[in-house]
Amino acid sequence: MRKTGISFSQYRYLIFAVLGSAYILVFFHRMAPAVVAIDIMADLQTSGALMGILASAYFYPYGLMQIPAGLLSDSWGPRRSIALFFIIGAVGSILLGLAQNTAMAILGRVLVGLGVAMVFIPTLKILTSWFERGKFVYMNGLLMTLGGVGAFSASTPLALLSDAISWRGSMVAIGALTLVMSGLVWLIVRDTPEQSGFKPVNHLPAETGEGKKIKLFNGIGLVLTSRSFWPVAGCSFFGSLVTLSFAGLWGGPFLMHVYDMSKTQAGGVLSAMAIGMVVGAPTMSWLANRVLCSRKKVLILGQLCAFCVFIPLAFFTGDFSHTQLYIWCFAYNFFMSSLAVVGYSIIKDSFPLQISGTATGTMNLFPFAGALAGQPFIGWFLDYACSDGGPYTVGAYSAVFKICLLSLFLSVICALVVTEPVSRDTSG
Repeated sequence: MRKTGISFSQYRYLIFAVLGSAYILVFFHRMAPAVVAIDIMADLQTSGALMGILASAYFYPYGLMQIPAGLLSDSWGPRRSIALFFIIGAVGSILLGLAQNTAMAILGRVLVGLGVAMVFIPTLKILTSWFERGKFVYMNGLLMTLGGVGAFSASTPLALLSDAISWRGSMVAIGALTLVMSGLVWLIVRDTPEQSGFKPVNHLPAETGEGKKIKLFNGIGLVLTSRSFWPVAGCSFFGSLVTLSFAGLWGGPFLMHVYDMSKTQAGGVLSAMAIGMVVGAPTMSWLANRVLCSRKKVLILGQLCAFCVFIPLAFFTGDFSHTQLYIWCFAYNFFMSSLAVVGYSIIKDSFPLQISGTATGTMNLFPFAGALAGQPFIGWFLDYACSDGGPYTVGAYSAVFKICLLSLFLSVICALVVTEPVSRDTSG
């Protein structure tokens, strides 16, 4: 039934506000280990390699759930999926805060990853129904901006909260907030305008074939056999391997070990990465739609610039001033935000609308596959390079950052062979 006293425009932006708030929490959970990693390592007495496994435990279920997330969004419904799985994420965060050993902490992170995995793809599915196709890239850019807000909240604010109530108290508090957000999604969000008594936004014209139903597993096959899918997926894997490993875990220890920063100081520097995403996401959307009029060009430009920005960190690892570190973090994530903003838009427009959830869900597997490969590898490498058990050295970080540079180079190569989809927008 229609919500009384509220217009269609107001209601769809209310829905976006609720889903955007949920996405803020997704990024908070994803990035939180970077600031509190040393506290967790000391409390649970873990090595760097084991800490990498603990942090990346979020990405295993998150990555594995991306195709099911698309299938459930296309069949069971995105609102149900988000509300139910967010409860699981809340339980995982609370369990992590109460963990008395590494196994219990890993289980908590697994549940967090499982729970918040069912937010991004269902949200894109809902936005596809509530917003005209021509506005989708703008709403996706705004969603990425809110993800940057979540990443920022996992930097300085988390460091301050952790100082006040400990890292354990912080995880329990965020778990409770995640539970509240699950209730708001259930009460306010609806999958389509028709469910709230409004007229549909996007019609599927029968003459184009988009009105024909595509079976679930046929949809997966259509995605995986498409030549246009794999270059974007590869770009996402190699770029995210570096970004999510640095911003989501090893950036904090790097700043504390090499630059002797406190947890709060490191959180402040890492917050510049979040700000870079907050500014970069709408900028990349604007470039793709108004300036370059090409999503492929924006993707190539973003990945190439991110690669160039990373070169000084790999070769002059310990030579930055604190101000330069702020600038570096901002610039790197500013350019890397192009991957999330235009990458998913390219995938969405490469496939029929009714399997958009399946296509974006399959795509969303790859950035987290990169993270779960990169985070433990970096931890293992640092343990190997510093086998005496002391703090990781600038030389060890420099060596592993050079390996990361190779991954970013491969991301640029993938971006170069991406196919620009023919826009199917009918409005905006």
